[in-house]
Amino acid sequence: MLFECCWLNLLAAVAAAAFGLVALIVFYAKITCGVCKSTKNMKGKTVIITGATSGIGKETARDLAKRGARLILACRTVSAAEEVKAEISNETGNKDIEVRRLDLGSFESVREFCKGILASEKQLDVLVHNAGCAETFNKKVSPDGIELTLATNHYGPFLMTNLLIDLLKKSRPSRIVVVASSLYVIKRLTLDEANLVDGLPALMYYRSKFANIAFALELARKLEGTGVTVNCLHPGLVDTGIWKSVPFPMNLGLKLIIKGFFKTPEEGAQTTIYLATSEEVEGVSGKYYSDCKESSLSAAVQDPDFGKKLWEISETMVKLTADDPKI
Repeated sequence: MLFECCWLNLLAAVAAAAFGLVALIVFYAKITCGVCKSTKNMKGKTVIITGATSGIGKETARDLAKRGARLILACRTVSAAEEVKAEISNETGNKDIEVRRLDLGSFESVREFCKGILASEKQLDVLVHNAGCAETFNKKVSPDGIELTLATNHYGPFLMTNLLIDLLKKSRPSRIVVVASSLYVIKRLTLDEANLVDGLPALMYYRSKFANIAFALELARKLEGTGVTVNCLHPGLVDTGIWKSVPFPMNLGLKLIIKGFFKTPEEGAQTTIYLATSEEVEGVSGKYYSDCKESSLSAAVQDPDFGKKLWEISETMVKLTADDPKI
């Protein structure tokens, strides 16, 4: 009996210690979470946000709408985007919100979207590359024959930026914000993996984040002195739909971790909002941020030779023509 009581007391102590440790980790994560403190008014500014129907993109749109920006929600599912538009407009009173269809996994869709923007918009002050997709095991290929994760997360934004660059230059000072991830360190993209259709889809997400950062840094180098700045960021591990592709039963434990430790979408959007609005980063370009502070990167992803070669490959992959704008 005494032995059982000792074991029960020990288990209770271990459980209490574990609970306390978890609580401490959650508390630390909350108090160190970066918050955008800029109160900048964005009235008169035009902002395009990709993937704004949920998660970080939606919260970024909500914040910028409160600041008075003209918003263009560039989303694949128009009906979902219209619901977000109505919600944000009713909440903020901002009626200058527009929905445009954009499927970043299709070069035809990207070109059609950009054609419409160039026809209707006189300025573009901020371009937020937020949209992204991820698969765990399901191998998918885009209409252009490119592995879908890389097509959506890298090649689509690459083409979109090239096609809209003249409007961004015309609107200077203007900003390009690329939502990447510190998870890029898990799997480096190599130049012979530019279209790895037979690879494990889960790893393609990490490769695409590597590409996002290399692209942003090379773009910043190319745009130096133009008045267009480019910065990328790690939003943190955030409770968003990006994790929905993780299959059962792997997702059971993941759900507990997500709910217990990950940032909310509002918290995850803070660094994006910071880079889109803050006076502190006016004129700053070619940097990587996390929790609204500049952060470090691996030497591999910063390699300018790699960035230049990836750019050249990307130009070929998206089929840029002589008539397209030049960066």
